[in-house]
Amino acid sequence: MNLSLTGKNALVCGASQGLGAAVAHELALLGASVIVLARNEEKLKTIVATLDTTQHQQHGYIVADTTDPEGVQEKVNAYLEKGNTIHILVNNSGGPASGPLIETSVDDLRTAFNAHLVTSHLLAQAVITGMRNAQYGRIINIVSTSIKEPIRGLGISNTIRAAVANWAKTLATEVGNNGITVNNVLPGFTKTDRLGYLFGKQAEAANTSIEEIEKRSAALIPAGRLGEPSEFGAAVAFLCSPAAAYINGINLPVDGGRLQGL
Repeated sequence: MNLSLTGKNALVCGASQGLGAAVAHELALLGASVIVLARNEEKLKTIVATLDTTQHQQHGYIVADTTDPEGVQEKVNAYLEKGNTIHILVNNSGGPASGPLIETSVDDLRTAFNAHLVTSHLLAQAVITGMRNAQYGRIINIVSTSIKEPIRGLGISNTIRAAVANWAKTLATEVGNNGITVNNVLPGFTKTDRLGYLFGKQAEAANTSIEEIEKRSAALIPAGRLGEPSEFGAAVAFLCSPAAAYINGINLPVDGGRLQGL
């Protein structure tokens, strides 16, 4: 099986922590040179310093905020104008605030729409020419299991991530004949700061401990436990590899079997 990403450049958004950082690490282990993008420069420097370089990769970072789509596009275009090609694009942004959809302001919906969909769209437009010229491209969108089963209390996320998933499926049909694939990966309950935040909100509402919420959640998962970020990162890295060249336009849950639907 050919999993090598040697000679490939990857741009991973939201990579200063959590799932984005885990993806960056797994891509580097397969030989990719990884550019990590997020708002916090110090955290990005730390991530870059820990990425594997055994295959003489050249890693780097871009400081940008996905809630400012045009700003992200400008900085990525500046990287591309130096003669660089991005073969792998991982779209990822921090999850929106929790809360009922009916109580959500239009401004909050717009902010999430910009961060998750508009930024992803502009980045895809920026990198697609290089992917076509290389006849190799992987666009991965980190979304949520909520695109299959909406999650109570996550009104904005349920709405916006479903839009990203359908955008990706449409794009997959348009660029698939250029050696490019577009896929969505759906994290389940994975040990990240985001999950800690959500479990904290649930614990507060139920007047219980976060540990109790974790125990209840694990009981819903056939695997019997929460996921590790590295396990999620490995799934994304596989879809980015040459071995996954014929996998296009799918939603891949990485959730230990929690989703009840097929």
